[in-house]
Amino acid sequence: MTDAAPARWSYLGLLAVGELLGMSLWFSASAVAPQLAAQWSLSASQSAWLTTIVQLGFVTGTATSAVLNLADVVPSRVLFAISAAIAAGMNLGVLGANGFEPALVLRFLTGFFLAGVYPPAMKMVATWFQSRRGFAIGTIVGALTVGKATPYLVHAFPMTSAAPVLEVASGGALLAAVLVGFLFREGPFSFTPRKFSWSLVGSVISIREWRLSTASYLGHMFELYAFWAWIPSFIAASAPNATPKTLTLTAFATIAVGGAGCVWGGLAADKRGRERLVRISLIVSGTCCVMSALIFGAPLIVLALLTLTWGFFVIADSAQFSTLVTESVPPHAVGTALTLQTSLGFLLTMLPMQAVPVLARHFGWRWSFVLLALGPVAGIAAISKLRGLRARGAATAFSP
Repeated sequence: MTDAAPARWSYLGLLAVGELLGMSLWFSASAVAPQLAAQWSLSASQSAWLTTIVQLGFVTGTATSAVLNLADVVPSRVLFAISAAIAAGMNLGVLGANGFEPALVLRFLTGFFLAGVYPPAMKMVATWFQSRRGFAIGTIVGALTVGKATPYLVHAFPMTSAAPVLEVASGGALLAAVLVGFLFREGPFSFTPRKFSWSLVGSVISIREWRLSTASYLGHMFELYAFWAWIPSFIAASAPNATPKTLTLTAFATIAVGGAGCVWGGLAADKRGRERLVRISLIVSGTCCVMSALIFGAPLIVLALLTLTWGFFVIADSAQFSTLVTESVPPHAVGTALTLQTSLGFLLTMLPMQAVPVLARHFGWRWSFVLLALGPVAGIAAISKLRGLRARGAATAFSP
């Protein structure tokens, strides 16, 4: 069966809009961290936790969803809508928080409920696409990338305080809940439901293709969220004479350009191979990690060219790791395989996200991102092995 249903494009657009609006919650507090830090007298480490705790909440949410089998018990569109609405409320609650600890709990819960927004959307769009699944999932990841950058765009408007940024993000997530909850319908490529079980986890881990694609994904994630979280601070330190508006818009463009990167990555992967696309993206983004130390302090236009290139390629391969999983495990194990991969990836992100500001404090922002190159190096090694394994498998399949 091929991707033939005309409605698939409408539902892809619907889910893309839903992801863009829903995932704007992720960095909403990060975009206004300086204001919150001043209001609550936060240290650099505490400010970092306002972002890092979202990762922990997301990991906890995906694990809880898997154990309770929510993806099969609750229709995906309903799970998406309920999760987006509750996450919006948790995010808005930060405005009423009277200090760091309550805000930390609310940010954790925001991440927890976003676990019902991100993974279900990938599964929902996959029900409408098969031969062009890489492009479809790439579009969804591209949309959420732009969504995560949106708080920086809102914050760039003159005299914008923390309140409008948090309010716009929460309003967008509520709109996403309504749109997806009432308008989405599953496509013809639905996955066979099966309850989560630890035995199924063992079956997934035993598949070498899954292990290699997940190892490459972990290398990708080691770099990605630390880059997203701290690139605004890196840009500000590198260009201290630029206006706050210019710095914020540069940060927004650096993250948002990844949306185009994801769409390009999906098209390139469907046409020329997922492993090849992943390898190219990791090579370019890893090079940018190293180049960041050399470009630091250069004119803003030069710095922007580097960060925009980095922002394009750092996320261009992201959707392909999920697509590789859907192609490497049995249909009844797709949900567990995606959940396990996603949970491990987001759990790992906490380490570099906390490490980067520590490095910046001790060695300066110039050298703070070089550490992240370790992720692409590991990812390239794993994806190269996977490419060789799949090539040998294809050769064996067609041998007489």
